[in-house]
Amino acid sequence: MHLELIPGEQRGMGKRGVRAKEPQRDQGWLFVPAPEVGPKHPARLVAAAVERLDFGDFLRHAKALEGVAGRPVTSPALLLSLWLCGIQQGIGGAKELARRCQPDAAFRWLCGGVEPSHDVLSDFRVKHLDALQALLHHGLVTLEHVALDGTRVRASASASSFRRQGSLEACREPAALHLKAVLATSDEYPEAQQAAREPKAREYQARVEAARQTLQAEREKKSSAKEKAAVRASTPDPEARVMKMADGGFRPGFNAQPAVAGNPEGGPRTIVAVNVTPLGSDMGSLRPMVQQVEKRTGVIPSKVLADATHATLADTRRRASRRSSLCRTTCSPSGGTATPRRRWRRGAGTCSPPRAPRPTVAAGRWWRASTGS
Repeated sequence: MHLELIPGEQRGMGKRGVRAKEPQRDQGWLFVPAPEVGPKHPARLVAAAVERLDFGDFLRHAKALEGVAGRPVTSPALLLSLWLCGIQQGIGGAKELARRCQPDAAFRWLCGGVEPSHDVLSDFRVKHLDALQALLHHGLVTLEHVALDGTRVRASASASSFRRQGSLEACREPAALHLKAVLATSDEYPEAQQAAREPKAREYQARVEAARQTLQAEREKKSSAKEKAAVRASTPDPEARVMKMADGGFRPGFNAQPAVAGNPEGGPRTIVAVNVTPLGSDMGSLRPMVQQVEKRTGVIPSKVLADATHATLADTRRRASRRSSLCRTTCSPSGGTATPRRRWRRGAGTCSPPRAPRPTVAAGRWWRASTGS
């Protein structure tokens, strides 16, 4: 590890530079064997690609300036390299990534003497989200093929937590009384214990109010009085909905829809967009997902692979007008007359990769592996 002064003119910091802890990957190792990372190792390819990027947005608010006391910042190029190599190996947690920096030769070579903690790795990903998304505009990810699919994930709520309007109204007064009791007895508890009791009481009251608002919004969508009376909402997770899961059962959950970029014939894949909705159906999700990909990367995908249940007939026409191919995998889109449907079945406006695996299945499998669901 060595300290390097990054020129301020190159990073938008004025005349002052930023002190950063940069890895020294060519130094020798005294007590441990040097990491064996060949010239064609993926870690070297990642490091070479990251070095060509501009990290001005990451250092714009750095306080470790030239001539100012303070701890130097960890190199953003190093942190990004660690995250990219971790994602390639299916590592999505900061603690596991920090643990790999010691025994794993590739991660140890990337660190080059720098020992980033899991807090530093986590803060880098959370605090610089906009800057990380901006890096996608530099062509790090190819968008020739983008596949999207939806998978149901369980919510942090049980079926018994869903209440109708009468039960929710009955919960309001106990929640308010509980908060008043917690505030009134603040002198009877230690400061640390009271600091934990009060936020929990306020959180429960807020969740009850959020469930009431969700219930009212869902009731407005119903037409008959019988349907309105059957609407329920959950207090632990007001946004959750009961939906059909993969095993055929009905449980509270969400519909997680990832858009994955990669080669349809196999190889590494990258999640370029994510949408989580309380709707059990994927119908009409194609357009917002493509818009999110375009917003994040600045590029319209050349080919979008999805089940036909994701697209309406208007979506297929819109994709054709924007010179983006829509590749169906099953059945025909809903909506429209019989003639456009027949054209869709005959393959108009679609693409058929030769013997490519079903892309949406691969997208769902990759999403479940990366989230652990």
